[in-house]
Amino acid sequence: MTSPMMLATKTLAEEILDLRQERRAILLAHHYQEPEIQELADWVGDSLELARKAREFDGDVIAFCGVWFMAETAKVLNPNRIVVVPDREASCSLVESCPVEPIRAYRRMHPDHVIVSYVNTSIEVKAESDILCTSRNAVQVVNSVPKDKTILFLPDQNLGNYVKKQTGRENMKIWQGTCVVHATFPTRRLIEKLTEHPSAKIVAHPECPQGVLDMADFVGSTSALIDWCVASTAREFIVMTESGVNYSLHKLAPEKKFYFVANENCNCSECPYMRLNTLEKLRDALLNLDPRVELSEDVMRRARVPLERMLAVK
Repeated sequence: MTSPMMLATKTLAEEILDLRQERRAILLAHHYQEPEIQELADWVGDSLELARKAREFDGDVIAFCGVWFMAETAKVLNPNRIVVVPDREASCSLVESCPVEPIRAYRRMHPDHVIVSYVNTSIEVKAESDILCTSRNAVQVVNSVPKDKTILFLPDQNLGNYVKKQTGRENMKIWQGTCVVHATFPTRRLIEKLTEHPSAKIVAHPECPQGVLDMADFVGSTSALIDWCVASTAREFIVMTESGVNYSLHKLAPEKKFYFVANENCNCSECPYMRLNTLEKLRDALLNLDPRVELSEDVMRRARVPLERMLAVK
């Protein structure tokens, strides 16, 4: 096993790569992570891609460079493997907006309703759900529910409203949670940016406010936005999502230009939770196998049902 003294003579990147080999680990990183983390990752993707990649993994340790709910999902799919996250405080405003007790109360009051939960929820909320979704497959998931069934969609109200509009579902109740990054993108700043770059195409994540979505040339998940920009013949893009995607965009389409709009919260377009993870913390997580995701057998068993239902939707 690598000793702290030996680690001190190496770069952080070398330490992490050596530990990855020793631990038989895979490094999964979300598009919103810092570029230096994405550079070391075995796989970079959005929530759905990373969930699928975690299920396919054949090793001992999953180092999940994202936020805690994503690592919980990986643990459910890999109950016998160790799952670590660089920073335990890497949470999500959507998770925090949707505690489990009101969902349990809703379930007791409306046992015949179908609860569709966005993956940006706690594992306890997932365990109370009928099926999960990501921003990439939310429309398909809702369409898979019989039309006579009332749906409770949670927790993101902007994504919920977008899905309701796309599916035409009237019997769909929507939780009033929002993303601290996407929900605070002001339309006026998008208009200002478009004035500066009038030939730019606008791409937006469906967690954005309706005014932003109405202006967009394309709406989709993080990876879908990247794919669309790369495939497009346009040369300039205004990207209405977390600015971490800039790394993948420039890597895949270095000849194109990408502009980001600051939100109202931090006058930037960065997720404060995602940016808690660092190379130092990733190294320590692999070295100490901590912070480690620990879940009860019961909650994993119950959460696996809606998760597998989501993964079965094409």
